[in-house]
Amino acid sequence: MNRRDLLRLAAAAALPLPWRKAVALAPPRLQADPFALGVASGPSAGGVVLWTRVAPGLEATLERLSHLPFEDYLAARRRLEAQSEPIEVRWELAADDGFRRIVRRGTAVAAPELAHSVHVELAGLQPGRWYFYRFVLGDAVSPVGRTRPQPTAAERVRFALASCQHYEYGHFGAYEAMRADDPELVLFVGDYIYEGGPRERRYRPHPFPTARTLADYRLRHALYRLDPALQRMHAHCPWVLTWDDHEVSNDYAGDVGEDPTIDGAARRAAAYQAYYEHMPLPAAALVERFSHVRVYRRIDAGALASFFVLDDRQYRDRQACQPPGRGGSNVVEDDACPERRDAARTLLGAEQLRWLRGELPASRARFNFLVQQTLFSQVARANGARRFWNDGWDGYPAERARVCELLARTRNAVVLGGDVHTTYVCDVKADFDDPASAVIATEFCGTSITSPTSFSAEAIARLAAANPHVRFADGTRRGYLLADLTPQALQVRLRVADDVTQPLPQVTTAAQWSVHDGRAGAQPD
Repeated sequence: MNRRDLLRLAAAAALPLPWRKAVALAPPRLQADPFALGVASGPSAGGVVLWTRVAPGLEATLERLSHLPFEDYLAARRRLEAQSEPIEVRWELAADDGFRRIVRRGTAVAAPELAHSVHVELAGLQPGRWYFYRFVLGDAVSPVGRTRPQPTAAERVRFALASCQHYEYGHFGAYEAMRADDPELVLFVGDYIYEGGPRERRYRPHPFPTARTLADYRLRHALYRLDPALQRMHAHCPWVLTWDDHEVSNDYAGDVGEDPTIDGAARRAAAYQAYYEHMPLPAAALVERFSHVRVYRRIDAGALASFFVLDDRQYRDRQACQPPGRGGSNVVEDDACPERRDAARTLLGAEQLRWLRGELPASRARFNFLVQQTLFSQVARANGARRFWNDGWDGYPAERARVCELLARTRNAVVLGGDVHTTYVCDVKADFDDPASAVIATEFCGTSITSPTSFSAEAIARLAAANPHVRFADGTRRGYLLADLTPQALQVRLRVADDVTQPLPQVTTAAQWSVHDGRAGAQPD
């Protein structure tokens, strides 16, 4: 397919009628629930995107594949890649969850080229109003989802921040507590899936090998999407998503991951396509088929908040001072790695940085959030010589300094991140190496949904003590962040699960911090 045909498929809800008439639509022949992967929604320009994927019998397929020897699995995977017919799906949008007051309805084409996913883009809806949606195929009806276009006038916004949901390390039961907390928006900042193969001594093992092909990534997304708590949270409210590394391969940069002989453009394109197929992203995200997918964008909640969503994986330079013959991350000594400080090195890429320079300082929102993947603030590891992890912003300090220049000119700038499986609250400094430097922004880096940290509590405490701008650090607990925003202040609660190996863990608030209008830096409550 060329890009024009791909965009037609991706925007199936608005396909020109002559094209839709020319498509031979498969009649529904259902022996299993076609909506077993649930529903989801997300913001788009002027409205919302409604998502589902028609996949009857997929749960049984995953179960069958899980018992096959490896060679038989490969053969079955090839059969799954075979093309089938497009399917026409009905959708409905209503003002009530009983669908007595239908606002919009229509049909969409679930194309086999996109794994029979459906992305319905709706504009012209009332901002800030809650709507209910569902999909229908034959006599099968999907779960009901709830969504709303972002408000143009907001006095309060509640949102949740989540990341790093490793299937094998536990259940996604934290989402049940999140749903009870009733956020209006979920910000997910990466590692939605983990691409690796199974390992022993994990709580929820799966048998599938490391994902490398399109069929592999589709199966991995389906495995995660079958989790009931994750499904219910997607149906509860819109999600804003960006990716990190494990949606493709661990620590990849550009096209290169830990193994340069395996990681490359073809693997990344397969992973990007599967990601688009399973996320409520608008068709505008498709730039050049799936070799490049634009996930960086701006989302506004009236004059109260603007969310600037970044992509720090797709456009970055490779990590500094790598050992010969391998990719990925490591910890480097500052004096021994001058490449790390090279001003020409980029994490965001020239085009994305140019976009951010035009958008961020010009924002008129009361609070401005930089929604990105990882820990932004400097964390020097003092052990004789200063050492830095080269996969995060510490591996690209010149790029961070460029972003800090923008944050210093931005009203109530707050950086949000994940990736490191630890909650950090930090003062963002104009110069992290100068203790007297001004605080220009606030950072909240959330812990993981299930993924464990590799640091002990004592090691994290030593990191915090060696970096005075780190106000709080806790890597011992899994969970998410819950934020309440008003014109006066941002209040953030660290919500932690007692045991993610249980389907329904008990979730409590471990700490609470606030950022007040006109005052950079967080204060404990």
